[in-house]
Amino acid sequence: MAPSITDMIAAARRPPDAVLDHVGSGSQIVVNSSNGEPATVLDALEAGGDRLDGVRLHQMLAARPRASIEGKVPGLRHVSWFLSPATREAFRAGHCDLVPNNFSDVPRLMRRTVRPDLVIASVSPPDRHGWFSLGTDAGYTAAFIGEVPFFVEVNAQMPRTFGGNQLHITDVVGWCEADRPMVELPPPAVTDRDRAIAALVAERIPDGATLQIGIGAVPDMVLASLRDHRELGVHSEIFGTGFVDLVEAGAVTGTRKATHRSKIVTTASLGTRRLYDFVADNAGVEYHPVDHTNDPWNIAREPLIRSVNATLEVDFLGQCASESLGSQYFSSSGGQPDFARGAIMSEHGAAFIVLHSATHDDTVSRIVPQLQPGAAVTTFKNIVDHVVTEYGVAELRGASIAERTTRLIAIAHPHFRDELTAQARTLGYL
Repeated sequence: MAPSITDMIAAARRPPDAVLDHVGSGSQIVVNSSNGEPATVLDALEAGGDRLDGVRLHQMLAARPRASIEGKVPGLRHVSWFLSPATREAFRAGHCDLVPNNFSDVPRLMRRTVRPDLVIASVSPPDRHGWFSLGTDAGYTAAFIGEVPFFVEVNAQMPRTFGGNQLHITDVVGWCEADRPMVELPPPAVTDRDRAIAALVAERIPDGATLQIGIGAVPDMVLASLRDHRELGVHSEIFGTGFVDLVEAGAVTGTRKATHRSKIVTTASLGTRRLYDFVADNAGVEYHPVDHTNDPWNIAREPLIRSVNATLEVDFLGQCASESLGSQYFSSSGGQPDFARGAIMSEHGAAFIVLHSATHDDTVSRIVPQLQPGAAVTTFKNIVDHVVTEYGVAELRGASIAERTTRLIAIAHPHFRDELTAQARTLGYL
């Protein structure tokens, strides 16, 4: 007689260090990100580091500092695909690596260049049919379900969620237990500049629009400004706490979406306990692999998409440096280029890049003639649609270089406009 699902689940239960049985010399391991990071499994890998040789841990957005990230475990090398506070200094010191990418491309890039041997992730407890869920973090790991074996940590506090993030016991070579609180992201401090930017964006979002909005002060204020809207939809890389109020206010229904009608579609969530309680067992929220959510063609299928993302610096051509100031890296490209392209491909779509006009003390303009030397261009000039500061909205699509320059100077901080105009003439842009 074939074993029952209950027997299969029980038979796969292991101590965390059993992961070492599935790791050999030169193994390439994909590690889930944020709350999907399996801390107990990573602890076991680090503890068994003397048994490992040339093992690479590939991860976006590491949740916690680690010895392996800091290069202190000789058999392990951390490879970041998106820097976080836990990895920035280690990267700058040369202890870990960074792979440039667009988020939508990560699964394909990993298949071609990494060829993963194992995926490790934190998951929700299995149901009676033998299904685990990847909880709040489908991302790139969900794309490997059915392709690569998984060793998972079952976190009793990981909410069960739905969508293309379901992992069956037959795809799991082992699982261990954990009971660890979710990492929470507290509401950010909001400034008058944030409120002004959010108001400019919100007034350009009509009823029935499908939203992609990130996390942070301006995104939160944009969402807070939409509570009187109707029939909004969500197709967003990140589903944050700010969306919950819109759903409960009746502003988000998804009834005018072209795809996944009446469903909230995302690939990850990060926020407060309220958010995690909201998505738990909520069939109205679907988590899908990032090569689905962030595919520009899928985004463009929503005819009224509105995309809102932040940047650090914009030059007169409209180039956006969103991951570094000069050669000083802070993060990576993420999904900003994916949604910028998808929004302009959409029939009536629009994309907004938001930033403060200047640093907090008004000593440095964030609208610049040229990006700082060494800066990474995250969203290039041909797909940048609208740029928004607290002083207004610059529409760049279809505009000449002279028009772009003039419009960007008009939304720069007044302290810098004369200087920027003179620099534009020196460059031959005006």
